[in-house]
Amino acid sequence: MQVSVESTGNLERRVILSLPAGDVESQVSSRLREIAQNVRIKGFRPGKVPTKVVEQRYGGQVRAEIVDAMLRQGLEQAVREHELRVAGLPQVTPGEDAAEGELKYVASVELVPDFGELDMSKLEVVRHTAEVTDADVERMLENLRLQRATWRPVERAAKPGDLVNLEIVSTVDGVRMPAEGVEKSSTVLGSAALYPEVESAIVGMQPGEEKTQDVTLPADWPVAQFAGKTVTSSFKLVSVAEQVLPEVDAAFIRSFGVKSGDLDQFKAEIRANLERELKGALMNRLRREVGEKLVAAYKDVELPPRLVESETQALMASAAEDARRRGQTLQAGPEAFREAARKRVLVGLLVGEIARRNELRLDPARLNETLRLIASTYEQPEQVIALYRNDPQLMQGLQARVMEEQVIDWIAERAQHTEQALSFQEAISQ
Repeated sequence: MQVSVESTGNLERRVILSLPAGDVESQVSSRLREIAQNVRIKGFRPGKVPTKVVEQRYGGQVRAEIVDAMLRQGLEQAVREHELRVAGLPQVTPGEDAAEGELKYVASVELVPDFGELDMSKLEVVRHTAEVTDADVERMLENLRLQRATWRPVERAAKPGDLVNLEIVSTVDGVRMPAEGVEKSSTVLGSAALYPEVESAIVGMQPGEEKTQDVTLPADWPVAQFAGKTVTSSFKLVSVAEQVLPEVDAAFIRSFGVKSGDLDQFKAEIRANLERELKGALMNRLRREVGEKLVAAYKDVELPPRLVESETQALMASAAEDARRRGQTLQAGPEAFREAARKRVLVGLLVGEIARRNELRLDPARLNETLRLIASTYEQPEQVIALYRNDPQLMQGLQARVMEEQVIDWIAERAQHTEQALSFQEAISQ
């Protein structure tokens, strides 16, 4: 195999790989003979399948696998001999002007930029701190009660916090909505699901009572023909129900998996869960903080254009999927995501370069701890741990995450940093 490297830009190299066709076909024939000895094909005895049949069924796949392996070998040779630090995946295409008896391929390779000095002591980083208090535990306990709340019908005037069932008919510019019948709606007063004027009008109404209220729609109302218009809504209060919270008794506690039904143990588990959530939130804040400072310090570094474009497309695809789940269509184009993509690529390359220069290695203990923390949020943690350990892609993603966190911590420890205390609620808010 012949391998040559050409420079096509500051961060781009063109690797030309010439594979002897005879070597390829020799390996293909050898592999097909191995397959023929073991393959089972209907109508033929094991080991007696004709070579032509094996070639027809498996030849294309085998040839592609062998060529791919030879290309990888050639690229590894080029990277090693020319000391290339590759960023992203090479883009391989068939080459032109191949000589007789050879297969020619061209790999476009992008390189990690030269970041120059990487002195983290010049960065100024704010490191947030927080702790879980008894009040946070009590607040979560109350939230769990709210999640298990039931509703009890009452015959009295509606008040904030009640669940109300309504029948509504609206008119705007002489158009009745709905055209026939009524729109049935349920809401909890105070949840801001209705306009404040409507909620205020409902408070104090008795079941069966009717009212009419004018509401001016905002200028950015989704239905353009009604934006900024005044809507006259006639609504009837059908029924009222008040919230009933469960007692924090043994049965309630057991329903959350605490078999003893003991309140102190339940609170201890709540605290442990909140501390896990807090730890993740503080790391996310530190990741953003360090990332922003790295971007500011190295904003003028040239980045591999194809890698930035790939990240742009990934961000846009993610945003499109989020919009689809909400029943919407993404309106923004690639330019709306390019700057964010550039920052992500820059931080990712910097983190990798810092790890390389300082010979930072993945900490197995930290990896196992992170895996246990993830698994502990599920009902059957051992199954989750087994899932990760048996899925190379999942484990690779987890390893990358833990390694990034290690580097972020390493940077923050060496940067000039100040601490800023937050409450638990402030810390977990994004």
